[in-house]
Amino acid sequence: MVGWLIVAVLAMAAAGELARRDAQADLARQADAAAALHAAVLRSELEKHRSLPVVLSQDPEVVALVSRLGDADIVSTKLETLAGQTRAAAIYVLDRNGVARAASNWREATSFVGSDYAFRPYFRGAMQNGEAEFFALGTVSGRPGLYLARRIGTLDSPLGVVVVKVEFDALEADWRSSGEPAYVTDSRGVVLVTSVPEWRFRRSRPLTAAEREAILADQTLTGQALAPLPFDSETTRAGHIVRVAAGGPSGDWILSHTATDTPGWTLHLLDPIGGTIVANVVSARAVAGLLVTLLTVGAGVLLRRRQQAMARAIAEEQARAELERRIDDRTKELRAANGKLSREMDERRRAEASREALREELVQANKLATLGQIAAGVAHEINQPVAAIRTHADTANAYLDRDDPDAARRSLGRVAELTGRIGVITDELRAFSRKSTQGVSAVSPAAAIDGALLLVGGRLREGGVELIRTGDAGLKVQAEPIRLEQVIVNLVQNAFEAMAEAGTASPTLTVDIAKKGRRIEIVVADNGPGVDLGVATALFTPFVTTKPSGLGLGLVICRDIVAGFGGELSLRPGEVGARFVISLRPAA
Repeated sequence: MVGWLIVAVLAMAAAGELARRDAQADLARQADAAAALHAAVLRSELEKHRSLPVVLSQDPEVVALVSRLGDADIVSTKLETLAGQTRAAAIYVLDRNGVARAASNWREATSFVGSDYAFRPYFRGAMQNGEAEFFALGTVSGRPGLYLARRIGTLDSPLGVVVVKVEFDALEADWRSSGEPAYVTDSRGVVLVTSVPEWRFRRSRPLTAAEREAILADQTLTGQALAPLPFDSETTRAGHIVRVAAGGPSGDWILSHTATDTPGWTLHLLDPIGGTIVANVVSARAVAGLLVTLLTVGAGVLLRRRQQAMARAIAEEQARAELERRIDDRTKELRAANGKLSREMDERRRAEASREALREELVQANKLATLGQIAAGVAHEINQPVAAIRTHADTANAYLDRDDPDAARRSLGRVAELTGRIGVITDELRAFSRKSTQGVSAVSPAAAIDGALLLVGGRLREGGVELIRTGDAGLKVQAEPIRLEQVIVNLVQNAFEAMAEAGTASPTLTVDIAKKGRRIEIVVADNGPGVDLGVATALFTPFVTTKPSGLGLGLVICRDIVAGFGGELSLRPGEVGARFVISLRPAA
């Protein structure tokens, strides 16, 4: 009897320990899966907001604002709309001195506009490294959040910083409703995001005095912060059990850790144990005791054992099915978000293709409009050799009547030369009017200028314009020949019309080709009235023009064409007239 009791006790103890380990392992796996899901949701939330400062740092209105050329109210209105659409807590723009120039909360009493944030680590980090991320309490709102900062401009010429503040109230509420306390710590073990508000800005490991002082200063915390968590999460391995009160009465929880995509951030999750382990241990001990007893009664004991084994298998299968269902439910939202992002990317690609097609049509329309403007001059260029052909043909007939074939051949040779000249003009017109399909190649700027002057030269001569060509004709650049010619025709045509409308005495047009550093510049300058300073700053903006009947698109299209070559079209100040410069990369 004593031996039976000893065997029963040992069997029950061993079975209880095995059951405890198995149950704890199952709970640990479940906690790891839940932690991975929480981390995925956190990553999705951050990725949604990280694109905002990247896009806004390149926005023309934002760049103009920090360059002191833009309207702060227009930018603030745009930021206010974006904050509402993306659920960002705040979006604001700082100048190079760290002063807020525009903010999404500009209409509120707690507006950031005018506040100095140069002391904030995210401002210093973005100005130095191009971008920065920093979690802290808001100096105005007092609410915690992650600040995503992006520099406007280059390291050599910084203009300011765009900042997007992300608050995690909705995410923390979702975690709280799941019944699984979760929190995120940074590289120094400070709790940043948590479903248990009392744990925020507590520490999960000891801090040095220097670390403590730096955290309190950087994150605008008081001395009440940085108290230790009610349990040691750093020295407790994932999968171990901790006892803590997490928003309710004290209980046992299984602890899980997982890394996140944000450098230094670690997500911790507490999965409730409840009576699971105790129930498994009690059940295992009861089964062990029963098995020992059943060994003495034979077949009845064996039958009971089989029934209990089957019951455990069913329970495990149901538990696995329930776990898979929960994982599917948790990942459904991520799949939907991914599908939506894919659709948005497809729509963006279609929009880009449509914009490129429209750009090509605008370039072609500008080319045909230019042909219409220079048609009269080209007709004059053709009429002159046609008249000369008629004269030489009549002269050749007269020579034949006089039986002077040598003189007749000379006249007919001149007719052939003039016919060739007309062919060159018409070939140039036909090539100029076609859509360009050649792509960027090595092009001689001198040849492009020759082609342009072949089209507009007659009009210049009729207007009494003195043409001066200078520079190195042997240089070559990377461009599309017909489109480069189109830009030169537009600039020469604009210069001619400006001098003609102003009645410039002794009108002069200068075309120069020169190498400046690593670039080759084509300069088209006139001695006309020049460009008014009030118009010059917006000259390359659509629908800005100084012509009474102009649309304001010619220079915009020309600048777009030159940008397509990797070059730049600009207006440079001069002592007299207008001076337009085409800066291109030299051909290899």
